[in-house]
Amino acid sequence: MREIEKLKNKVAELQNKLEKAEKVLEENYYLSDAAVQNPYMFTLPENGMPAKTVKTQIENNHELDFNFKLNTSSYVNVSFEKEENEIALMGLRVNLADQTVYPSSYKMHDSVVNMIANLWHCPKPADFDEYGVFAGAGTVGSTEACLLAGLALKFRWRKWFAKRNNLTEDNVMGERPNLVISSCYQAAWEKLFKYMDIEPRLISPSSSSFKIQAEQISDLVDDHTIGVVCIMGNHYGGQYDPVNEINSIVEEINREHDFQVGIHVDAASGGFIAPFQDDLPPWDFRLPNVLSISASGHKYGESVCGTGWVIWRERKDLSEHVAISVTYLGGKADSYTLNFSRPASGVYVQYYKLLRYGLSGYRQVCDNMMANAQHIRKSLSEMTVNGQARFVILDDGPRNCLPVVTAMLNPECDFTYDDIDLQHVLSQHHWYVSGYKMGIIDPITEEYRALFSDQDKDKTMFRIVVKNNLTRNMANNLIDSFKAAFELLDFVDFSSIHGANTSLLRHKDQKRLTNHC
Repeated sequence: MREIEKLKNKVAELQNKLEKAEKVLEENYYLSDAAVQNPYMFTLPENGMPAKTVKTQIENNHELDFNFKLNTSSYVNVSFEKEENEIALMGLRVNLADQTVYPSSYKMHDSVVNMIANLWHCPKPADFDEYGVFAGAGTVGSTEACLLAGLALKFRWRKWFAKRNNLTEDNVMGERPNLVISSCYQAAWEKLFKYMDIEPRLISPSSSSFKIQAEQISDLVDDHTIGVVCIMGNHYGGQYDPVNEINSIVEEINREHDFQVGIHVDAASGGFIAPFQDDLPPWDFRLPNVLSISASGHKYGESVCGTGWVIWRERKDLSEHVAISVTYLGGKADSYTLNFSRPASGVYVQYYKLLRYGLSGYRQVCDNMMANAQHIRKSLSEMTVNGQARFVILDDGPRNCLPVVTAMLNPECDFTYDDIDLQHVLSQHHWYVSGYKMGIIDPITEEYRALFSDQDKDKTMFRIVVKNNLTRNMANNLIDSFKAAFELLDFVDFSSIHGANTSLLRHKDQKRLTNHC
């Protein structure tokens, strides 16, 4: 018995020493192996580490990123109140797919769908009293929303095409449909083309507008066209496609050819901006051929990253094609999303933001961002060199577009540097401003082609996305950073540098923007 007692005491003593050692490691990260080893693990470690050690390692890795508040490349919201952070953490524990276990959370989801549907003037569907919610869903960003909308159009077209041509379902499966869209599309649509076997009919707009011209559509639409995508706020320059004009052309095509082509509005960025610009022509469900609208909640909707929304005009012959009935979780529920299990954080924060801001709050934030964008735009327009303007402004200006400033270095100035060089020098002042070429990777052939109809694919431009966190003082600092950047750029001859030394960086920059959400 004494030996057993001795062993117990020895174990307790060792346990005590281990706890003290772990406490020391937790209090001083740099006494641990984690401080000197590769921070990006290749294999699972043999033993676990103290919580504080792992947290410190992640924090140190995070510090090597750009400051997210000075990232003018991304549209994703980075500004949150204390209460938003708290409810986002609360939502991490809720699986939104399990509607019978979390019915109140799903009622919040439906409430958001209803508020957004009303914001976009969706007519109340005939089956609203049965469902209590418009046809729509929260998604994992606008990418999933676009994929769902595209699939609904594809399945709707199959049904119509089979009836029109007296074909069976199997016969229609062998027909490849197409979708008309601007070359300024976001990455979501490339996924649709590749994954869902849909032919893109691309329209390359002029660099003077960045927009589809309504008359360009007529020659591209045929009996295999599932729809036309209108972009409300393309990510290159923030311009809006003229949805009302396109609606008229689609109406005419349908009447003349007995088609049923509809419009999807990709409002990834503009869905929470355009409703608060009062002199904008109709672009939403007020137009009869607009069948669905998608948006990113995490952009100007100001929810957390990974939040998206899609609204259909009606269930019948649209969203019903992508609805899946789920019963095995303890009740009956319809799932509209490609993704199933997902946290409720995005819904919680979106619900919070809609109630926190209200219509007047969103309008005020929109006006403020547009004013800051105009301040930056005006300041860049006033910059000259040898009596010539440094920049050619490419965006739509202070009205009826996103709060985005897009420009290119004036080619008449014969600078030895380009907009991508400007991006790299600005980064030394802690600002991340996207500089990129006017080209895209073709979604089918993967050939590098021109983005615009009137610009060489190797010409460059840059973009500044103004978000709610960017204050006027920060905007002034950005302008000063531009001025300081030119002190270096004007002094150095970059003509010999545009070779092997920067080609890899430029390839990465272009690939990053092509895939940007």
